[in-house]
Amino acid sequence: MASPILLLVEDSVEDVQLIVSALEKVIPAELIAVCDSGEKAVDYLLGGEERPPLPEGTLPLALPLLILLDLNLPRMGGLEVLQRIRSDPATSLLPVVVLSASVEQRDIQAAMLAGANSYMRKSLDHGRLAEHVRLAARYWLELNIGPPENPPKL
Repeated sequence: MASPILLLVEDSVEDVQLIVSALEKVIPAELIAVCDSGEKAVDYLLGGEERPPLPEGTLPLALPLLILLDLNLPRMGGLEVLQRIRSDPATSLLPVVVLSASVEQRDIQAAMLAGANSYMRKSLDHGRLAEHVRLAARYWLELNIGPPENPPKL
């Protein structure tokens, strides 16, 4: 099985179903990983308990090429997840798109200051949300040129 190329961090079951359904028009479902809490996302990305166990002799899962991150998560919020992602050299350059229902300037600014690459408003219109998620995934996975695998030391 191929490693997931997209990680969705979302605690709302309804939003997960809608977003995954929309993404399946762009990428196969088996290439989408879902974590329903900030703790699980950090574990998944940084090698904690949430990483699926690997059979002996197999290579570790590759990191996803894109993270879609909800801000409003139980216990460990999206901003803390983002800060943890940015503080680890292995994940510091991963593209992170924040998905949030909030359009408060303080939330947008906080996400950007924490290292979000993009901030998308979760539309209440499910059709619009699905289209926006598909467009964002296509941009980040098809058009964007990602960071080099071995970035030069500065």
